[in-house]
Formats: sequence, C-alpha cells, structure tokens
Amino acid sequence: METAQHTTVMLQEAVQSLLTAADGHYIDATFGRGGHTRLLLSRLAPQGRVTAFDKDPQAIAAAAEIADGRLSIRHESFTGLADLPTASAQGILMDLGVSSPQIDQAERGFSFMRDGPLDMRMDSTRGITVAEWLAQVDEKDIEAVIKELGEERFARQIAKAIVAKVKAGQAPQRTLELAGLIASVVRTREGGQHPATRSFQALRIYINRELDDLKVALQEALRVLAAGGRLVVISFHSLEDRIVKQFIAEHAREKVDRNDPNWQFAGMKYAPSAMKLVAIERLKPSNEEVAANPRSRSAILRVAQRTEVTV
Repeated sequence: METAQHTTVMLQEAVQSLLTAADGHYIDATFGRGGHTRLLLSRLAPQGRVTAFDKDPQAIAAAAEIADGRLSIRHESFTGLADLPTASAQGILMDLGVSSPQIDQAERGFSFMRDGPLDMRMDSTRGITVAEWLAQVDEKDIEAVIKELGEERFARQIAKAIVAKVKAGQAPQRTLELAGLIASVVRTREGGQHPATRSFQALRIYINRELDDLKVALQEALRVLAAGGRLVVISFHSLEDRIVKQFIAEHAREKVDRNDPNWQFAGMKYAPSAMKLVAIERLKPSNEEVAANPRSRSAILRVAQRTEVTV
C-alpha cells in the first residue's frame, strides 16, 4: 500500500516556464505523482492536451485516477519521445531523479535508511535488480559504476568489500545490509551525509540507465518541440545537470561543419548552421520551498526555447 506523499518541486516555476499556449500539446516526460501535470491541465484550454511518460507502474496507476480526456499516459521511459511526431509539442517537461514515494517505500529498495529488498528499479516489471547485478559482475565493474556515477572516492574499497561477500556466498540482498557494508569501509563523509549516499545514487542511476536515457530523451525533445516551444528540465545532482547544461549550450550556438558539402561556400568561410535552442533561465528553489521541503534544496531548473528552425 502506498502511503508516502510526494511534494512536487518547483511546481509553479516549472509550469509557468513551460506554458506558452493554452491550447497546445505538452509533454510531462516524467509524470511521477502528477503534480506538474495536474497544474498544467488546470491552466490549459479545452483544446489543450498533455502526454505523460513514466516507467513506474505506481505512477501509471496514479495517472489513471485523473479523469481528464486531455491526458494520455504511456508506461515507458521518456526515451519514448522518439515515437512522437516532429515539431508536435509546445513544451516538454523533465523532472529528473527519484520521487519521494519511491524513496520512502522500503520495498522499492531505494533507501539506505529503510530495510527492504535491494531492488532500485523504477520499473519493477522489467530488468534486473541491484542485488542481481551485484551478484554477477566483477569488482572492476562495480568500482567503475560507483566511482563514475556516484563520484565516490572510496569506490575501490566498496567494490572489494561487496565482491568478498559475493564470493563468500553472502551477496547483499537487503538495503540495510548493503548500507552497513558500505559504512564499514567508508570512514569519512561530508557532514550529515550517510556513507552509502553516493553508492546508492550510483547503483540507482546505473540500474535504471538514467543518464543514458536522459541523453536520448534530450535529443528527441529537440526534434519533437515546435518552433517557440519550451524545454524545462529539473535536475537534482551534478551529473544530470551537467548533461542538460551542455546539451542546451551545444544547441544554443551556431556551428560550422567544414566537412559537410551542403554548406554554402562564401569566400573563405562556410555558412554556419543556425542555433536550435535559446537558453532562457536557470532557477533554484526559493528559501521558503527548501525550508518546507528539504529534498528540493539541490534542484536546478533550466529553461530553453526552440528556435524557428526545425530539425
């Protein structure tokens, strides 16, 4: 039974940044528990519509409770944007990371503070669990994931400890079991941060292909956005935000490809390709929001707008 509540981060800011036409088609690429979608629907005209994506079956169940014919929901990753027509949306919202219900439900296996099966799949209907993955890969693979995706300086010691348990026939099966094992080898940590924080983040990101899917989804979003449409992305850690920031910057400048024979030759210069995005703003949650919802403190909201040029 789901009892955890989710407080939507930067709700007003995200929807205000996203909405440019009340009769448009908008995409909530990460429905979660539907906070952004509900507010968006309340501000759309009868002709407006929302397409929402989510991998989590519980999120899909929450979406089914919204009795509004303007909403369609898809049980899949936001890489499913690839199925949508070019220039068909006036806005695309991505609220990245993990939701409060996912963290707070011990049986989902995301939390190092609650005992549950070592799962961490956002879509519990497919794929392998973290426990299954740890039991079948070698030490170097574990170290690489924890080091690169968790930016954990004790990645080697953690990987060695996990593999030692696996070889002894005691592969971690529970969240608190793994958290305790990590804590036994991570001797120092930033004030107030649990020793397992970075490792759990890394394993969650890896098992759900979060960064790989984000890169694909951003490329598809660029194609799906209509001219003048908005891309709004809320990220919660540096790895996500770096990808979003670099993506916007990459497409917010003119480019020259001297190897492309299709460019017009003008004297000694090739005509540049036009930029595809314009960076609009970067926002952080207000002090009041952080005080009311501490989980919002690391959020960064970035907004970009599609230029007149289509893909």
